[in-house]
Amino acid sequence: MRSLTLLSQLFLVILLVGCEDIIELEKQSYVIAIGIDQTEQEGIYQFTFQIANPISSDPAEGSGQTPDQVVSIPSTDIITATDIANDFLTKKVNLDHTLVIVVSEQLARAGDFIRVIQPATRTAKIQRNIQIIVSRENAEQFLRSIDHGLESKPNRYFQFMISRVQETGVTAFADFHRFFQVTEGKDRLFLAMYGTTIQEQEDLKKKSIEKIAGEIVQTGGNPAQFIGSAVFKNGKMIDVLTGEETRIVNILNKTTKMDDLIAAIADPIEPNYSISGSFVKKKDPKVSVYYDANTNHAKFDILVPFDFEVLAVPSMVNYSSNGELELILLKALENYFTTTSHKFIEKTQKEYKGDPFYLSLYIRRLFKDIPSYEKADWQGEIYPNAEINVRFKIERLEFGKSIYDTNLNELSD
Repeated sequence: MRSLTLLSQLFLVILLVGCEDIIELEKQSYVIAIGIDQTEQEGIYQFTFQIANPISSDPAEGSGQTPDQVVSIPSTDIITATDIANDFLTKKVNLDHTLVIVVSEQLARAGDFIRVIQPATRTAKIQRNIQIIVSRENAEQFLRSIDHGLESKPNRYFQFMISRVQETGVTAFADFHRFFQVTEGKDRLFLAMYGTTIQEQEDLKKKSIEKIAGEIVQTGGNPAQFIGSAVFKNGKMIDVLTGEETRIVNILNKTTKMDDLIAAIADPIEPNYSISGSFVKKKDPKVSVYYDANTNHAKFDILVPFDFEVLAVPSMVNYSSNGELELILLKALENYFTTTSHKFIEKTQKEYKGDPFYLSLYIRRLFKDIPSYEKADWQGEIYPNAEINVRFKIERLEFGKSIYDTNLNELSD
């Protein structure tokens, strides 16, 4: 009986130990976004914390309370800034639920970003799946300008926005862990989400997919736009990709999972119009690689199988019931994606001299060990001079639920 009592007491002690450092919900400040900006003083950065109010969404307790609070603090790193924030905030700062880190383009191009966030890798308080966003303006201005719109909980806005990134493919899906993985690997380019709340004068000659955040003028709603990607090489931002270029990366990169994409090409019969449809990637690209160790030269043959569902034909050309016209459209689609991809790949080889497609995963197996792979210099020698052939092939072409379009010639008053 005595042994049973001791076991019961020991069991209770084990359960209660887990409650030793418990903190009540209303006593914590939940940071959902962190912004990082440069300052005029070297080594000092401006950290902005967007803090969600967990009580404001409760009608019974949160009446009259704001859904979030934005505070900015100058400091040397994220951990120190968090500690300073605890000195004047009434609630303890909690980073467990942080969803995004926003870094200004100015700081990212200066190359100090990795220096600032490096301390965050040593703490368990920050999760490794946090998304990285590069803002055209200061990160503080970006976070203060975002309008959460219909979302009463600001954290839901970022959750839904990140989900949409995967669906549309017009910007990169880049988390904290991948940034360090790619940067330390030194053989690939890292792409981060690119966003802004500042709108410029729109160039109507360019298609929406060929633009970046801020180049599409909108009226009303949330001013924040996420189109295109920031390109990082060795931890430093070097350029911005358009939405179209980012989609090419997502299509050719087998590590990226995405939903159907809406794409538009010039009508092959009536060039003044465009044809819109859904690009469906059901299979990973088929990659064949050939490597000559004597010349340190590589050749890649990439076949991208895809389905395409035509959704809009403003020219009213009857592609669906005319076999000859359907073949013309099919060839036009394949040629468009193939040509666009070749042009962008050439850009990455000549201008960036870096691989954003993870092609290094295919060639590594041809080396006997890591030292021989590193000596061959994938990013500096092999990739910039590699022969890369890409071909898109339609496996199925569909025309939606309605096969026939209205014949304008048959309409009368």
